[in-house]
Amino acid sequence: MTDALSAGVSSSGYDLHHHGDREVGEGLVDLAVNVRLPAPPPWLRAELGAALDKLAAYPDASAATEAVARRHGRDPADVLVTAGAAEAFTLLASALRPRHAVVVHPQFTEPEAALRAVGHDVDRVVLSEVDGYRLDPEAVPPEADLVFVGNPTNPTSVLHPAAALRALARPGRVLVVDEAFLDAIPGEAESLAGERIPGVVVLRSLTKTWGLAGLRAGYVLGEPSSIRLLRAVQPPWAVSTLAGVATVACCRPAALEEAEKLAVAAEADREYLVSRLAGAGIGVLGDPRGPFVLVRVPDGAGLRLRLREAGYAVRRGDTFPGLGPDHLRLAVRDRATTDAFLGALRRVR
Repeated sequence: MTDALSAGVSSSGYDLHHHGDREVGEGLVDLAVNVRLPAPPPWLRAELGAALDKLAAYPDASAATEAVARRHGRDPADVLVTAGAAEAFTLLASALRPRHAVVVHPQFTEPEAALRAVGHDVDRVVLSEVDGYRLDPEAVPPEADLVFVGNPTNPTSVLHPAAALRALARPGRVLVVDEAFLDAIPGEAESLAGERIPGVVVLRSLTKTWGLAGLRAGYVLGEPSSIRLLRAVQPPWAVSTLAGVATVACCRPAALEEAEKLAVAAEADREYLVSRLAGAGIGVLGDPRGPFVLVRVPDGAGLRLRLREAGYAVRRGDTFPGLGPDHLRLAVRDRATTDAFLGALRRVR
């Protein structure tokens, strides 16, 4: 068992609690955090502002729950609204008693950190760079009764086929699919959010697309039995009034249309970034589909520091199991920012 005080750094030395926000700083252009918008759009800010007079009352997530259910064609009993997707990891770690928990890496490290913090042992299935970090369901031990996988996966930006994920579902296993970045994929390709599959739990976040990282808004989709287990360990009033308002607003058809346009724009900006990196002699790893890319460069750790001196923050890769100090994650930004960044990169390499 892992002591809770040391759970953030696993036995193999990875800092599982290191995230991109720790890379940013005053005066730095942020390519480390995968939040697409610098602030919520005006229509969303207006709805949040109009809700301020309701803050004296305790929050009620029922409207948000129903909005999420309509958005995905699910029953409200399939939905648990959470204080961001990160809360869901803690709830899962607290509610479940796995005999053999597995986390598929490289991926967002909070699932493993949450499991270790409450004393669960964790095995890792590390996907290969040689294979483009593609998911092989056969690589997951058949006896694993709790499996975490991201789709698209952070930090590789690889989108796994829905068929490969369904192949991981089996009786006696809880499969958790983190779709925090799925709404940044045009058409939400390969999503399992609209399906009630036995044992499958899907996590979603509103923070990435809508510039809401500071508000903490997300939700869980699963079978009613799974949702009841998580609700039983969720603290009362965990989801704030403003997070509930944001959830309702971002699930409306007009918001979904806007999100699709943002996803299409992000895809074009990512392709531009990939082509400019190739022109600079830097190949992107895997087949990126999300609003970020993963690269491996000589002296990546040193380059990251030189980029900071040049005014740019990028995400270090060596805190992700399966990656090392030469790996860097770059958030997709607009073309002007990409051009300026590539200019700085050429100067400091």
